[in-house]
Amino acid sequence: MTDKEYAPAKINLFLDILRKRPDGYHDLGTAFQTIDAGDTLEASLRKDTSITLSYNAKQDYPVESDLVYKAAHLLQSTYDVKMGVDLYLTKTMPIGAGLGGGSADAAAALRLLNRLWGLSLSAKELESLGLHLGADVPFLVEGGLSFAEGIGERLTPMPPLTLSNSLILLIATPQCAVPTKAAYAGVKLSGEDRWNQWKSNYVSTAIPELYNKFEESVLPQFPLIADMKKDFLAYGAIASLMSGSGSSVFGFFENRREADLALSKLGNRARWAAVTTFFEKK
Repeated sequence: MTDKEYAPAKINLFLDILRKRPDGYHDLGTAFQTIDAGDTLEASLRKDTSITLSYNAKQDYPVESDLVYKAAHLLQSTYDVKMGVDLYLTKTMPIGAGLGGGSADAAAALRLLNRLWGLSLSAKELESLGLHLGADVPFLVEGGLSFAEGIGERLTPMPPLTLSNSLILLIATPQCAVPTKAAYAGVKLSGEDRWNQWKSNYVSTAIPELYNKFEESVLPQFPLIADMKKDFLAYGAIASLMSGSGSSVFGFFENRREADLALSKLGNRARWAAVTTFFEKK
């Protein structure tokens, strides 16, 4: 038996760093939104209990460190599954781009193997498992639009943005990557006021105020990202923001023609780019 699952990535419409926790992590306030761009995972049942993972192109990391591989083993060991699987990941999303590509793949693996192995686990159960794999994974199990707090695991699903049908997203990843340590370097903690105000002002019929605290530390260190954001606005974006801790930038455009034109102007400054829309949960 063979099955497949789409793994939509995400952007952050808002991201602030509220406080540092005793465990060394940071409490965040963020608004996650899935986008219609992502990888595709295929799976075929095995007659034994082995788990294999292969790719459409060579990856620069060992298979055992891949979140898809870890997700499969976690699901198998937690529920004592007596079946194995051959996994094949068609990887299109860039690595280290602030789009949650690896976490989206892990979430897709949980959904796909839950179905293929006949486990009948609820979304909440999959989200709890996903937290062992990464802070973005619980959200990406269902996707859509959610406010998230804690390290990103405390989710409040929200009604989707109901913007004009012609409004479109351009997302691009410049020719650089941002180490997490560099993103946090020099960032001042905000407290809760801005986040609480943003949540209270949110309405689903308008582009919300876009904000990313990491821009304060990342843009001065990585001029390629700062320049790309400026270019988006110069090319006609209504609003633009860096996603996550970088390095990808996204912008809202009035229509696909304008977004396509902006994309053509980026040339080889982007290592990955897409003109796309939001991906709402089914």
